[in-house]
Amino acid sequence: MNNTEMKRIGMRMGLLMGASIGFVNSLIGNLSSGRFTVSGFLISFLISFAVSQILGRIVPVRKISEQCLKKANARPGTGRVIEALVTTFVYSPIMTFVMILFAYLRARSHGVQLPFGPMLLRSECISIVSSFILSYLLSPIYLKLLTKQK
Repeated sequence: MNNTEMKRIGMRMGLLMGASIGFVNSLIGNLSSGRFTVSGFLISFLISFAVSQILGRIVPVRKISEQCLKKANARPGTGRVIEALVTTFVYSPIMTFVMILFAYLRARSHGVQLPFGPMLLRSECISIVSSFILSYLLSPIYLKLLTKQK
């Protein structure tokens, strides 16, 4: 596989993973807030998807994963875990922070007083767990799908 094909697959992988993680985390976040609205979900999803795409263009996740695998002397079976952790910790904290900040500012504009710190911490924990699970489960599926599409 040449470099151009690898970049194309990486871009598509970023789109799929960003959409999947953004969708699930937006859904979980809106459901766990106790006040689910379709508009809130859609706005949250669009924000998280946009942030994931910006991060995907800026942060070389694949290179970071490869360096981490090399430093860890990854044995068979541990590579996917390390790659999922890298993906999770690159994307999830920033996506969650932006989504929570938006929700917090939106709630404040409607006169609702919320404690930002606890809201952010709780959401980050939930987001990290769900993002790791999604990254671990979906990455090999998406990669197989994209490499077959040549």
